[in-house]
Amino acid sequence: MIKHYCGIFGIYNHVEAARMAYFGLYALQHRGQESAGIVTWDGQKLREHRGMGLVPDVFNERHLGKELKGNIAVGHIRYSTTGASLIRNAQPFLVRFKGMEIAIAHNGNLTNTVELRDELERKGAIFQTSIDSEVFVHLIAHNMNGKSFEEAVMAACKRVQGAYSLIILANDKLIAMRDPHGMRPLALGRLAGSPVLASETCAFDLMEAEFIRPLDPGEMLVIEGNSVKSYSLLDEGNKPPTRQCIFELVYFARPDSIVFGEDVYQCRKEMGRQLAMESAPDVDFIMPFPDSGIYCAVGFAQQSGLPYEHAMIRNHYVGRTFIQPSQDMRDFGVQVKINPVKSMIKGKRICIVDDSIVRGTTIRTRVKKLRELGAAEVHFRVSCPPIKHPCFYGIDFSSKGELIAANHSIAEIERFIGLDSLHYLSIDGLLRSVSHPENYCLACFSGDYPIPCAGGGCSRACLEVTD
Repeated sequence: MIKHYCGIFGIYNHVEAARMAYFGLYALQHRGQESAGIVTWDGQKLREHRGMGLVPDVFNERHLGKELKGNIAVGHIRYSTTGASLIRNAQPFLVRFKGMEIAIAHNGNLTNTVELRDELERKGAIFQTSIDSEVFVHLIAHNMNGKSFEEAVMAACKRVQGAYSLIILANDKLIAMRDPHGMRPLALGRLAGSPVLASETCAFDLMEAEFIRPLDPGEMLVIEGNSVKSYSLLDEGNKPPTRQCIFELVYFARPDSIVFGEDVYQCRKEMGRQLAMESAPDVDFIMPFPDSGIYCAVGFAQQSGLPYEHAMIRNHYVGRTFIQPSQDMRDFGVQVKINPVKSMIKGKRICIVDDSIVRGTTIRTRVKKLRELGAAEVHFRVSCPPIKHPCFYGIDFSSKGELIAANHSIAEIERFIGLDSLHYLSIDGLLRSVSHPENYCLACFSGDYPIPCAGGGCSRACLEVTD
């Protein structure tokens, strides 16, 4: 399973700020399951609660009703790609500096963290965590001499490279921004007059907030008192190209969200339609691997005219606390989460539609099971191109060695998984599925990195390193 870096949420001037942050993080839970945290401003100081695990496990009524007082809140849920899975690395990250209390929530991944960290440590900075987000805090502190907090934040952003959407709570001020390429999503909404910020609009829907717009790449919003002011992090006349992560639309975002101004559900259906136009096999029915493959499979079936069936059923009640099987039961773990309907399989020619193949091991186990149940043919259609290159911007495949398509041909992958045929959606087909194809990062498919790693680019040595 591909895992995303995190989700962020912020709300300003709401009497139930902590509770709204809880609901926002609950809606964004798919973006990270390792840790969760909320920080509030009570008019005098920041209050925090962070913990390891899922949102409902980290927070209870005591936290939301008594401890996290205040009308401003910022929240974070995390899956680690940079920094170990430890409580000290849970966000929002909280510091106190020159009479200010600052909490920062970061979605994304910086590519020049090591260089900046070395530089800051030579200047006397002491780091408390191993997360790249802490670099922001030190850069802000180093730029606060004679500058306003907003100017210090903008100066810090000019030093970092990589992907970031940030929400910063500094006393009674809430600041939000996206990196100049706009790689990670961040949206602005309104709840009964209170500004709300979230990685995805599904967080607004849960609390019945109004979606206003996505933040622009390189935009910084400063929310203070009754004002919401917009600034640009970009140098006039030197605006970099927008490079939004297309994997948000392929896999990460919830299908009921609006991300980068795109309707995620419709984009995934269109990917399925494009895939069917490229390669629709002669089979008895189409089936998805739930839940990620459902939406592209719907589009595939509609375009091809082939029957659509749910011949694989997902157990929605399997959580992180499920006791892992022993080594000699390693296939059991896969079957616990998703199980075939046996009566649908025997003697049937089946086409599976799914959103991606990363390592291929889980899919191989599932196809093996279909064969054992008597499937006559098993074909596979993938609604994105082959993932051949690591991502350094917040996705957890950071080594070419992890990527089956980086090391094997399509024919070899077909044989490894045990398929009768395999087809990936072309890059052109993927781009035809979105409204503004020129605005997307395709580095994991093409190797064309919009933001180079520090030190002059992503060398072969860099590509082989895993976080």
